[in-house]
Amino acid sequence: MAQILIVDDEVGIRELLSEILADEGHSVWHAENASAARRIRAEKRPDLVLLDIWMPDTDGVSLLKEWSASGLLTMPVVMMSGHGTIDTAVEATRIGATDFLEKPIALQKLLATVKKALKGPVSPQKRPLTLDVFARSPLLKDLKRRLEQAAARAPVLLLRGSSTGMAEVCARTLQARNMPWLDLSTASTPLSVEMLQNASGGILFVSDLSQLGRLQQMNLAFALDRLESHKLQLIAATTRPLTALAEAGWDAALLSRLGEVWVALPHLSGHTDEVPEIASLLLAHLSERGEAPLRSFSSAALNALRMHSWPGDWPELASTVKNLALSALDDEISVDDVMRVLQPDGPPAVVPAPPALPLLDQPLREAREAFERLYFEHHLRGEGGNMTRVAERTGLERTHLYRKLKQLGLNLSRRNDD
Repeated sequence: MAQILIVDDEVGIRELLSEILADEGHSVWHAENASAARRIRAEKRPDLVLLDIWMPDTDGVSLLKEWSASGLLTMPVVMMSGHGTIDTAVEATRIGATDFLEKPIALQKLLATVKKALKGPVSPQKRPLTLDVFARSPLLKDLKRRLEQAAARAPVLLLRGSSTGMAEVCARTLQARNMPWLDLSTASTPLSVEMLQNASGGILFVSDLSQLGRLQQMNLAFALDRLESHKLQLIAATTRPLTALAEAGWDAALLSRLGEVWVALPHLSGHTDEVPEIASLLLAHLSERGEAPLRSFSSAALNALRMHSWPGDWPELASTVKNLALSALDDEISVDDVMRVLQPDGPPAVVPAPPALPLLDQPLREAREAFERLYFEHHLRGEGGNMTRVAERTGLERTHLYRKLKQLGLNLSRRNDD
């Protein structure tokens, strides 16, 4: 028979449900609040959880979201709700709950729901984005190896540079499947030993040290002293040098401990040749998770992505790919789709063409480049920035046109699509 956890702050309901389920041969545990539920879930790994929505410390929906976000929703969860809370219970099923029971709970309804929940498959958890998705990218494949090598020997790992979004991808890569995840950046209360116990074997994460307040810095110091006893790994990221944090008032001893072992994260702007492969893998990942239709990039579209400078780094690329996946009208994402998303503000700004006579006084190479710049500025202005018509007018394939304009240093940040 099954092992069932009942989470409800009303002792009468816990006892009544326990008696019924025990008579059916199930093993039953009780939890009067979310804190107790976290502890029992970590220790006992129940086959089913009956979870009340309204509880004094943390409500059931919040606990469900927490388990879902941490990859701990590996068992069916049936929500329990009183009158007037059915809408909330239905919302919980969207988060990952298997079913819900309305109080007062009828005997036959309870048994039928429990039987159905235990029999049916648990909805597969959507794993967070990790570097495993990018196995075909040499840059990110090497990064994954460095991270795993460092983390295997150091309980504290600092991720330097790049964006907080990329830092979380790296930290999620180091998180073992179904193990806890505790983001210290979001903590608004003092960290307790119980919270560390509940996170045992998992990851403590800080998305950006520079964003931590005084309380969160104290929580970080508290956790550092207890990592080994709770088998925890601390992954902290920073977008600023540690010296800048010291100047901002951080404790020098704390910064010294955080900076002992570190890995520098690559900036996308320095590896644009990797962009086409990474973008294609991101697109496939969105489709596999059911977050976007099945699509592919045209060669010209991938070339346009490679030519972009990506000032927003990894988050900008991820956002661009998702926007393209959701807004493209055809299964193949075209270069027009890419330029529409990257440069949505209209035709390129061009300056009036200077007289051509001074070109005759320049060396041939410089004169040729100057002429080509004048030539393309003229056609961009004449066609209102419409790249399709400029390509037709100049006799260039669009991919070659974009490359040429990039080489000539023409500003493509403003253009008008077809």
